[in-house]
Parts: sequence; C-alpha cells; structure tokens
Amino acid sequence: MGQTFNYEVVIIGAGPAGMCAAMYAGRSMLQTVVLERGEPGGELLNTEVIEDYPGFEHVLGRDLAEKFHAHAAKFGAEFRQFIHVKSVHKREDGLFETRTEDGDVFVSPVAILTAGGTPVKLGVPGELEYAGKGVSYCAICDGAFFRNQVIAVVGGGDAATEEADFLTRYANRVYLIHRREQLRSSKILQQRLFDNPKIEVIWNTVVEEIVGDDQGLVKHLRLRNVESNAESELAATGVFVFVGFRPNTGIIEGHVEHDAMGYLLTDANMQTSMPGLFAAGDVRSQLTRQVTTAVGDATTAAIAAEKYLKALRDGEVPVIQGTGGYTA
Repeated sequence: MGQTFNYEVVIIGAGPAGMCAAMYAGRSMLQTVVLERGEPGGELLNTEVIEDYPGFEHVLGRDLAEKFHAHAAKFGAEFRQFIHVKSVHKREDGLFETRTEDGDVFVSPVAILTAGGTPVKLGVPGELEYAGKGVSYCAICDGAFFRNQVIAVVGGGDAATEEADFLTRYANRVYLIHRREQLRSSKILQQRLFDNPKIEVIWNTVVEEIVGDDQGLVKHLRLRNVESNAESELAATGVFVFVGFRPNTGIIEGHVEHDAMGYLLTDANMQTSMPGLFAAGDVRSQLTRQVTTAVGDATTAAIAAEKYLKALRDGEVPVIQGTGGYTA
C-alpha cells in the first residue's frame, strides 16, 4: 500500500528544465518535490561534453547536471530519485494526483511536466556502447566535435535531412543512410541536401552494427542493403541518429492540447490547456530543444506557477484564455 504526500508543486522529470523549475520554485518558498526515474540530469547524463551553455566553454554533461542539482537543492527543493511516474490525473477539486508505479500518490495544486523526450534508437549492437563516444542524437550539441571527419546520419525525415546539411559545416563528408529509396523530408530540405557536394545518400540501406576501435570510439558501420541483402562497411567516426523522437507526455490523463507529434501546446506562461499543468523543455512544442531553451521555459513555468498558486490562495479563480494561460 502506497503513501500519500502533499506538496504545492510537483515537478515530473529532473533534466535541465526540471531542476531549473525546482530552483525557482524553491526560491519562491514553495513546497516542491521533483520526481525523477533515474539520477538528476536527464539527457545531460548522456552528453559527454557541452560547449554551448553560456558561461561554460567546456563542461562535462554530468558535471553540469551536478551543479544544477546542487543549486536547486540549496533552495529547498526535494528530489526523489528512481521514481517511476505512472500517471498524472486532475481531480474534480482541482488538485493533481501524480501516481507512481510503487503506489505512492503526490497531491498538489500545480504540476510541472519536464519529463523530456526520448530519441528513438536504432536498436543495433554498439549503439548504446558508443553513445557519447561517436553516437549522438543531437547535431547542434555534438557536431563541432567532428571537425574534418567523416559522419554518418541515419534517417530520412526533416530532422535527418536538415541535420545532415548542418553537419557539413564541420565534417569533410556526410553520408545519409536511409532505408527507403525516397526521403520523407520536405522538398526544400531535400533540394538543399542534394545540392550540397559534401553529402552522399546511401539508399535502401540500414545499419546492422556500430563498431568501435581500441580506444572505445566509433570506427565504422556495418550496413545492409534491404533489397539485395548485401553487406558493406562504412568508415565513419560519428553516427547521428534521427529516426524519431517521442515526448514523454503519455502519463497525462485527460485531454491536453498538443501538436501532431504529441508535444504539448502552451501559452507564453508555459501553461497547458489543463489549468495548473505547466510544461517546460522537450515535452513542449517549440522550434528547438536545447539546454538553454529548457531552462528558459522552466524559469517562466515556475514563476507563472507561483502566481497561479497565489491566485488560488487569494480565493481568485484563474480564468483560462485560449490554449492555457490565465488571469488572476
């Protein structure tokens, strides 16, 4: 039998967005708990080095995660690790029940979803072993580490096509590996890709294995043509996988407005169409997904949540305006 805990703010996910939201909520003297399925850090823990966060020309992902965590904890936010959230449900009395797989229930008037998203994996040997050591899921994050090298990009949609073109500013050569004979990306992105002399498309081909060298870094790929079943090797020191990305929004019970890909729609205050539910970071529909945008979202979400709580304490009923949003 699980236990019931009461807080003013429950934050689901302890990536950069969740930890930043926790810091601001703590500074506002709100009773705040952060529920994280692993260690605090999120995708930072899967990123070897970060060079695009202001103030840090070169910082290990794990080191930055530890700084975020310590800063939030300093202001009183409580962190609970290895907690698997099963569902977030809004009751008729307006309170949220965040239920865990262990049966515990966290009750709060405000919930902030910062659960991030999950890049779709290829599921081939070597992918997990060489993650952060040649295998990446973010061209903006890691492209600069592959200057003057040969890179493979896997996928055929907008993300793969656009990122392959982006990576040519660093790499000598970029191979786009696609399992079909036509790309799924928009025509303008395809034309840009075909016009780039640094890019070569390998059609009707899938990655069978990612192979490393004696130093534990990616050395080459083992490929298979889906039509002929012929196998080949492609020498490459970097593999960027763009075969899909799933926001972790399925835990929300009830309808919340979202885009075609499942990312939550919010107003300028980061509030969703469900009053009292805020979203920040990779779960939110937006142009780009970086550490900087995650903490920007989270700052707004936490401050807006504090104002939302104040309106409730003052006996005022927040009025929803369009997709999310309220006036006190």
